[in-house]
Amino acid sequence: MKNLISLNKYFWKYRWRLGLGVVFIFFSNLFAVLSPEVVRYAIDFTISQVKFASLLNGFKLSGAFGSILTKSIVAFSVIIFAFALLRGLFLFFMRQTLIVMSRYIEYDQKNELYNHYQRLDQSFYKENNTGDLMSRITEDVSRVRNYTGPAIMYIINTVILFAMVSYTMYRVNGELTLYALAPLPVLAGCIFFVNSIIERRSEAIQSQLSALTTAAQETYSGIRVIKAYVQERMAEKYFNDESIEYKKRQLKLARVESFFFPTIFMLVGFSTISVVFIGGNKVMNGQITPGNIAEFFMYINMLTWPIASMGWVMALIQRASASQKRLDEFLSIQPKIINPNTDKHEIRGDVEFHNVSFTYNNTGITALKNISFHLKTGEKMAVIGRTGAGKTTIANLFTRVFDVSEGSVLLDGIDIRSINLHELREQVGVVPQDVLLFSDTVTNNISFENDTVDEILTVEFANRAAIGDEIQRLQHGYNTMVGERGVMLSGGQKQRISIARALIKNPSVLVLDDCLSAVDARTENKILQQFNEVLKEKTAIVITHRIFTLIQFDKIIVLDKGKIAEEGTHDQLISRKSLYYQLFELQQSEENN
Repeated sequence: MKNLISLNKYFWKYRWRLGLGVVFIFFSNLFAVLSPEVVRYAIDFTISQVKFASLLNGFKLSGAFGSILTKSIVAFSVIIFAFALLRGLFLFFMRQTLIVMSRYIEYDQKNELYNHYQRLDQSFYKENNTGDLMSRITEDVSRVRNYTGPAIMYIINTVILFAMVSYTMYRVNGELTLYALAPLPVLAGCIFFVNSIIERRSEAIQSQLSALTTAAQETYSGIRVIKAYVQERMAEKYFNDESIEYKKRQLKLARVESFFFPTIFMLVGFSTISVVFIGGNKVMNGQITPGNIAEFFMYINMLTWPIASMGWVMALIQRASASQKRLDEFLSIQPKIINPNTDKHEIRGDVEFHNVSFTYNNTGITALKNISFHLKTGEKMAVIGRTGAGKTTIANLFTRVFDVSEGSVLLDGIDIRSINLHELREQVGVVPQDVLLFSDTVTNNISFENDTVDEILTVEFANRAAIGDEIQRLQHGYNTMVGERGVMLSGGQKQRISIARALIKNPSVLVLDDCLSAVDARTENKILQQFNEVLKEKTAIVITHRIFTLIQFDKIIVLDKGKIAEEGTHDQLISRKSLYYQLFELQQSEENN
């Protein structure tokens, strides 16, 4: 229950809706409680008048008296019907305030969680799977909504109704009221006894649901690999095992919840028996009227569903508590990459790595060791090395995907940790090694960074990335949907669209991380020739395992095991005949073959 305290900020935000909802609940229950009183008056009046009419049997007044009695019964019926209409009207208002309030809270929670996801750094997404993230923002938020809406509404309704009914019954006869309500403390004890069991099993269900969602998500994402290795049966068995475990946990909870309703209706039955036996004796003794017995029956029936629903409501609360705990766990995680609240900085493009070292926290692998280099505005640098040398880490540190473990990265002489993240990434173009396209049109993927689509610019930069002609040959040209993660395109096409997406934003600094690995030599040459023009006045860092001779680099650094093994221009490095020379010779022999 303590996990639900964090929802109080939403209740305060929508306090007027909550307050109006309580008022509407009060009036709906007021008219509900008044109806049995009218029934009691009608029964007692009818019984007394029928007895009196029997005395008038044979007299001329008996006919007129019967007509008056009929009109009185009709009048009582009209009053009861009017009370029912008024109760229904206020019930409508009640749901329009409290249930709608819960939808607003659901909307706010989903946005809060989604925005928090976007603030978290890349290490968070390495430690948590997509299925679990989706489960929390959908299933967990939905279960919390069942608390902020139906559960809250039923709790308030039950409290107000119980108070009104108890007071009204006590006014009629205190002793009979005690007998009628005596089973309720036993019911409360049963509910609290089972609460802890429900909470534990609800948490286990939510945890397993995340695992089930993850299993489905991974299967859908990797369906091509599964089919290629003929592992459909394995995937089916894996998902089936997770589903069976989820079913088992749901059944365990269902067995506990099934205890509530039989117990509740049994205890309500004891109340009915008490009213019949005790109330009947009091009617014979003249302490109450037959109408009071009917009134008590109506009150007991009126309390039956609210009391019976408490088992269901408590289950909703426990599930919501388990879900809110899971949501709070994520909301309490703070991004490791702190975004400073600084003024806008116009980036010129002077880049410097000063004694930079970096170790990945999740693996303990030291990717970079004491790296230093300086690029003046407008200069181009190539970072070359074998797989695992630490090339991509340089790009990640420069864009603050991670922060350095030691040393500093300077941009225009300012530590990038002092530059607003939005400003930094807005003025730095990155073509990542792992290309991701959104399930949208080619045009929207290229113009992703821009709020509005400029079709002329889109075509221009698609041509600069040597992908324009191929886009035109697609079924719908630039309006072709690329599918999830660009599944409709080849690896080379995806890379070139990613290049066009980075170029069109016209950044001050451009970082290209092995962005031509999936294109053929001819296309590569076309793109590199375009790069000489595109990068003419920009600072550029080109990360690659290949050696590009068509781009005039001001500096080339060769990484080996996280350290700078060599540094210089192409001609200088070739003349040394060391690691760079070996890579160049190997590349030349491969191209000749």
